[in-house]
Amino acid sequence: MDTERRRRMPRAERERQMIAVAEELFAERGYQAAAMDEIADRVGVSKPMLYEYFGSKEGLFVACIRQARADLLAVTTESVRDAASAEDALRAGLVAFFEFTDTHRRAWELLRREVAVAGQAAADELEAIRAQQTALDAALLASYRPDAPARDLEAAAQIIVGACERLSIWYVQQEDVSAKQAAEYVMDLLWYGLRDRLGSPT
Repeated sequence: MDTERRRRMPRAERERQMIAVAEELFAERGYQAAAMDEIADRVGVSKPMLYEYFGSKEGLFVACIRQARADLLAVTTESVRDAASAEDALRAGLVAFFEFTDTHRRAWELLRREVAVAGQAAADELEAIRAQQTALDAALLASYRPDAPARDLEAAAQIIVGACERLSIWYVQQEDVSAKQAAEYVMDLLWYGLRDRLGSPT
């Protein structure tokens, strides 16, 4: 019966399951030590099926990063939907980002340590996360300050993403710092300069 249920699971649901298990094992073992055999065993599928879906272990690791990118975009976009000002939106987006890294704490730390080991495709996918969040931040600032120079908005977005990435490396190692506290560290250092640079939101 279990085999029949596995066979009937929709492909998208099966793929999501494989990615979730792989992320867990990569976090436990590290990229190099994680074995496709064990991932397949935990999912309850054959190793050839893993290769059919992802092509290689690197392909599976890239799929994990790609799923994290999609999930991160969803939570950060939703967090700013009802913000009344650029300041509120930035703060809400920062809290959502750090909450996301908190719920993916082990995987996030793994990603930072091992993406270079996994290969160029994984590195490219990580860069795509940076580009995604930079574009989101620039568009967010522009929605509140459409009269601000595009170059200033792009630079501000790059600074925000860079600061968040570095702070997240520290944050996932702390047990006594909340997502809101981490967000306030960024706000305290960046927002007032951004406000003066871009002008007070109307």
